[in-house]
Amino acid sequence: MGFPTRRLGGSDCMATVLGFGGAPLGNLYAPIPEAVAADLLAGTWDAGLRLYDTAPFYGFGLSERRIGDFLREKPRADFVVSTKVGRMLVPDPGDHPARQAFKSALPFRPVFDYSYDAVMRSFEDSLQRLGLDRIDVLLMHDIGRVTHGDRHEELFRIAMDGGARALTELRDQGVVKAIGLGVNEWEVCEAAMDHARWDTFLLAGRYTLLEQESLASFLPRCEREGVTLIVGGPFNSGILATGPVAGARYNYEPAPPEILERARAIEAVCRDHGVPLAAAALAFPLTHPAIASVIPGMANRAELDANLALMRATIPAALWTDLKAAGLIRPDAPIPAADQTAATA
Repeated sequence: MGFPTRRLGGSDCMATVLGFGGAPLGNLYAPIPEAVAADLLAGTWDAGLRLYDTAPFYGFGLSERRIGDFLREKPRADFVVSTKVGRMLVPDPGDHPARQAFKSALPFRPVFDYSYDAVMRSFEDSLQRLGLDRIDVLLMHDIGRVTHGDRHEELFRIAMDGGARALTELRDQGVVKAIGLGVNEWEVCEAAMDHARWDTFLLAGRYTLLEQESLASFLPRCEREGVTLIVGGPFNSGILATGPVAGARYNYEPAPPEILERARAIEAVCRDHGVPLAAAALAFPLTHPAIASVIPGMANRAELDANLALMRATIPAALWTDLKAAGLIRPDAPIPAADQTAATA
């Protein structure tokens, strides 16, 4: 099956509404054998996905190498590849905190650096790891207060003075088509809009069935300024895929009681309409005109097949109106007026 495409900001990059997030291919939480990774990527292509997102951080280069090895055999005009800057990879085969997340990763250590020179070096290094002639979308990775705490103001200033200038130059030179941020905090995206002209933001988990605070100011501003979003983490780290079961995860941690309760209420409305909670979770972000694509995590062909089935599920328009009536999604959230699937949104 193919998927509709949506433009990324003012660029000529057209992203399929379902994309592939490459963090699992960096052996996130568990090693993925090469054969499984190759089978998964082949399945995404056969299914019609054409947006592939990765980052140096994912397996310390492993995800970029795997995705590049696969895409190198495909017609270059037929896909959009996105990667990130903001962490340099330093040779280090030893143990370090980041290895707790990425298992059997490559022998490097990630070091934050948002300076002009580091962004330029990171871009060149990613081209080498991918083995491609160009990168379509280049995103500054993981700036924000939640990530950096007390160092946020210092690093944000470096990122906006140096990193943003480097990204803008690369776009102006035509060696990348679109630039933006890849982050977990919508607030830092909105702040960055005061410093540069961006095309797209990859925002993880902040516009979902459980969270719509970004509607207050950020998403309307994106619409006004022609910036589009790619939504990562549409399941909020798991709970919107598994449902509010024991051990359900939200934002990478065990879900707190209030989130479990809200998820139960949303799931009950979905059940009344015969819609799987996970299908509604994939479809919901795509109802907003500023959202170009969703990229749920997938580690094997079975998870891909499950997401493809969810994208084909028909979502009655009445589901969204009932969720609003119950106060479970914000009243200003845009919703479709007709039944549709996420795949045809």
